[in-house]
Order: sequence, then structure tokens, then C-alpha cells
Amino acid sequence: MVEGRSKQAFKSWLAERPKAWRDGLEVVAMDGFTGCKTATTEELPDAVAVMDPFHVVRLAGDALDRCRRRVQQDLHGHRGRKDDPLYRARRTLHTGADLLTDRQRQRLTALFGVEDHVEVEATWGIYQRMIGAYREPDRSRGKQLMTALIASISLGVPNALTEIRTLGRTLTKRADDVLAYFDRPGTSNGPTEAMNGRLEHPGPRQSRVSRGQDEVEGPFGVSGVMS
Repeated sequence: MVEGRSKQAFKSWLAERPKAWRDGLEVVAMDGFTGCKTATTEELPDAVAVMDPFHVVRLAGDALDRCRRRVQQDLHGHRGRKDDPLYRARRTLHTGADLLTDRQRQRLTALFGVEDHVEVEATWGIYQRMIGAYREPDRSRGKQLMTALIASISLGVPNALTEIRTLGRTLTKRADDVLAYFDRPGTSNGPTEAMNGRLEHPGPRQSRVSRGQDEVEGPFGVSGVMS
């Protein structure tokens, strides 16, 4: 672990690695922290940055949650309660459309049948399109779907859909890193995240993380693949 979470801290950590080690890195998987991106660009100019799919989907999931809470507050003047439809559907909204049970589909049909929930429905649609792009078995097709998704929310989104507009700005800025995944399927910083989580929240049992021989781990939720 490296103390601090900043561009300079990560940049210094990279600069301290042997030149041969840095030259051997081909791909760097990372979360959405921009400091990691800029430090990688400066210290590893030949490596390809890949934004981990988990973190990309989480951006869309967070946008969906913020939208749901905002609409809940606007309509009812309070946070979600157990009998509020929007609150009751919070987990169902995060379920992939292809995994919904009949009961969950009925719940969403009823939820989106209310005109006042149209903003939640629109944001949910973006979330589902993102999941669909990542689950597409044809990586070329998946990349096309993600490219179209980013383009559709980069311009012309109604002002009322504030969460989608914010998501669009983020994805547009990091589009190259998001789309790079489809050319390098399987790229993930999951092992590093697991180790960081164990160190941040130690328990009585040690975490065991499996990784390939060519994978190396760094701080800040970043991992790399050697040539």
C-alpha cells in the first residue's frame, strides 16, 4: 500500500520502479480516479489504460440510485421508506434485464407505468444498455454498443436528467479507457481491489487472491499486465 491517494503519490511510486519493469507493462487496469489516469499517461506512455468494467457499471448504478432518490424526494418530500414503490424496487432496478424474474418484471412494469417515474426509467435504461454491452459475447459488437451508448448521452440529454448528463460527461472524458476493455477482454483490477479491501478492513482470515504470473499489482486499485 502507498500512503495517500493522489496523482503525485502514484506517479512517484511508478517512477521508483525499474525502467525495465515499466517498459514491460502493456496494459494498466484502473478505476475512475483521474489521478491514476494522468500518472499512468506520464510515466507509462506506451501502456494502454483500461477502465475496469466493474467501476464503469458502478458509475451508471450510482447515477440510477441518485436519480431514484431525487425523484423520491421531489414526489414525497422524504427519503425512501419500506412501503414506497421506488424504495422497494431499489434492488430490482440493479438487476440485469435478462435475469429478472416474472415478479420483478411486474414490479418494474408497475413502477414505470407511473408518469412521475419517467426519469428513473430513462436512467435505468442507460444502466441496462451498459450491462448489455459488457455481456455481449461478440466483443466487436459490445464495443459498438458501448460507443453508441456514450454518444447518446454525451449531447442533447434533457436538463431534467441531471444524473445521465453527469454520467455522459464522465464517460465521454474516459471513452478511450472504457472502450479499450473490448479490445482486451478480461482486463480487470479486481485482484488489487480485493487486496486493498482486505488491508483496509482486516479480518481474522487472510485474503487469498489468485493471479496469473504476468499480472502485477500496484496501489490505488490499479493492476498491470506485463509483456
